[in-house]
Amino acid sequence: MTRHSLIALTGATGILLLGGCSHPPLPAPGVDRPTPTAMVGAIRAAREQDKSVVQVTPLRDPAVDGYLDGAHADEDVGKYRDALDKVDAALTLSPDAPDILQFRAEIEILLRDYPAAAADARRSYALGSRVGGLCASNWETVLEIDLSDNDPAGAAQARKARDACHKAGPVRM
Repeated sequence: MTRHSLIALTGATGILLLGGCSHPPLPAPGVDRPTPTAMVGAIRAAREQDKSVVQVTPLRDPAVDGYLDGAHADEDVGKYRDALDKVDAALTLSPDAPDILQFRAEIEILLRDYPAAAADARRSYALGSRVGGLCASNWETVLEIDLSDNDPAGAAQARKARDACHKAGPVRM
């Protein structure tokens, strides 16, 4: 083999080896999703910010309140699965309570169970008042999930429904 052939063969082999060391292409940048904690914060803010003329607050069995107090305590320390168990126990005593269903939806978001959260928020809306803070938090739940799923059409519908929950009082002069 001639010297030039050997140099050419060595160069070609080097190029092939370097080609095998190249990095794979980077994946496309993902959607910047909000954290579950931020989503629940937005849901609760929607409830607090709604100053509708009508707010509905249920009366309930004190045993249900005991479960819910425990669930809130568990949530505060990050024990979301335990909180969900306590909310489920409260729902066995009061299965059609829209505010408890909404609370369960919020815990399910913290557990990243978005389909269950959306279903509970919609059921809460179906059973509850069509105005006020609970209504706003139902639709904010759906809105946050749609935004997380990058569903602009669904988010627009949820935003419109959330805004329809607000009922202003009469203008007084």
